[in-house]
Order: sequence, then C-alpha cells, then structure tokens
Amino acid sequence: MKFLLEVTMEDAALAKDPAGELGRILRYWGGNLRHHALRPGDGSVIYDSEYREVGRWSVAGQAE
Repeated sequence: MKFLLEVTMEDAALAKDPAGELGRILRYWGGNLRHHALRPGDGSVIYDSEYREVGRWSVAGQAE
C-alpha cells in the first residue's frame, strides 16, 4: 500500500508562509489519521488554516 498526500502550494495561506502552513497541515492530518482505518480507497480532502481546499490524502492499494 501507499499513503499519498498532495497539497497545492499556490493557495494564499501556503504562498504567504509555506513552511508554517504546510507544517500545520501535516500536524493536523497526522494527528487525525488515527480516526481512519487506512485501507486502500480511504482518503480525505485537505484544507488550509482558512478552510480552503488545498489537496487530498489517500491510501492506494498495491500495484498488481
């Protein structure tokens, strides 16, 4: 399996403070993962600190 995290860096909050905003996103979603089974197909939209959609995380199954 693979855990995939994709964040678009052009968002206003990410453009203003990329390291700070990306760190906040990683801390929040890292702590939130315990609420998910983390099976292939699981995933969620990722929001910045201003609640704008900036990406998504997902769990992909192994390649056949």
